[in-house]
Amino acid sequence: MQQIKRLPTKDGQLGWFESVSFQRPMPVQQAKKNENFDIIIVGAGFTGLATAGRLAELRPEARIALIDAMEVGQGASGRNAGFIIDLPHNLDPTEPDVEANTKVRDLNGFAIQRLKRIQEQQGFDVCWHEAGKYLAAHEEKHLSGLTDFVNTLEAIGEPYEILNDDALAERLGTHYYKRAVYTPGNILVNPAALAISVASALPSNVTLLENTAVHEIDLASKVIQTEKARLSADIIVLATNAFTEKFGVSPNRVTPIFTYASLTRPLNDSEMKAFQGISPWGLTSAHPAGTTVRLTSDKRIFIRNTLNYQPALSSTEASLDKAKMKHRQSYLARFPQVPDVPFEYTWGGMICVTMNHEPVFKEHAPNVYVIAAMNGVGVAKGTYLGNYMAEYICGKQSPELEFILEHSAPSWIPPDPLRSAGAHIRLSYEEHMARGEV
Repeated sequence: MQQIKRLPTKDGQLGWFESVSFQRPMPVQQAKKNENFDIIIVGAGFTGLATAGRLAELRPEARIALIDAMEVGQGASGRNAGFIIDLPHNLDPTEPDVEANTKVRDLNGFAIQRLKRIQEQQGFDVCWHEAGKYLAAHEEKHLSGLTDFVNTLEAIGEPYEILNDDALAERLGTHYYKRAVYTPGNILVNPAALAISVASALPSNVTLLENTAVHEIDLASKVIQTEKARLSADIIVLATNAFTEKFGVSPNRVTPIFTYASLTRPLNDSEMKAFQGISPWGLTSAHPAGTTVRLTSDKRIFIRNTLNYQPALSSTEASLDKAKMKHRQSYLARFPQVPDVPFEYTWGGMICVTMNHEPVFKEHAPNVYVIAAMNGVGVAKGTYLGNYMAEYICGKQSPELEFILEHSAPSWIPPDPLRSAGAHIRLSYEEHMARGEV
């Protein structure tokens, strides 16, 4: 049995999870008795949820377990910025050719439509807002990144709008940015709320087991030992992202990068006058290490920045405090007109990346499958990879699955201590280069 020595932790106050506006319809169920299933999926983020949902459709007779060390919405799926990105962007630089970019766009679009159907079916308020997205630059030297993005958009026939200075400020309520490229297809959500909504839609042949950490696993015999139960299956799927190496799978392929976010309390009516006539919006930086900003539909301001490498797969109180100070500086630089709005929540979360930006998507051993490394676009990418992993398991072929398999060969990353040293140097360099975009 492989002992799992690192388990997920909460890493701060999880703002999206804590601010979910509805009561989840299903109770939290923990594994408390030994059971056998046809399929066990480890990891109930967007990837695991999509895998379970599609497997249940394709194999309605199968008994499927979806297990997670935390509650749905508390892991990486509920800690991101809440963008469901429809286009290739700066954290997901797939092949710079029209065909590959078009296929990525279409796969993202498929994921958005699947999530939208579930959302409409369930009817929960997940703050779903078809707001589009701004890719913005504050400093002159980063305008070239916008030009590269426009060239990609034109090559694949996607609509966009370029906004400068005052015209941009009228959309955002801040004069901080010099220029932005607006694209209309991105969706903004409360990601924790969306994950809970998707989980609530799982068919009856899926058993969701939360607060059920894997303590030991034997992939050969397909046995999982949790705190209170021993679970076994014919097929195991690891949708474990940054924790995948801890399961003895895909060594030296994925790197966990910690980033941090803060969410203000809701702005009051007086403070909202600074944003009069402005709709909820989301903005990512022209530099990958820059700050992500949102004005949410429940009148909060979201700030995310700061990157560091945490091989322990958890953060520290000191790192959270340092990030919160940086968030305050970023907030004041952008919104000096409402300086006294405090942050209600600050948390950390992991982006799981690979050197060449390709995910792990494979059959690791007979009837053991692995999906990991969304490279910063996890809501859409995790959803479509999970869907097509289910089809892969069931032998259902398609051009989409063929494309995914052809682009799922993450390159080798050196082990620690070289990985640690390299990550620290690279992240420090990127944050230095981003400066004004932070």
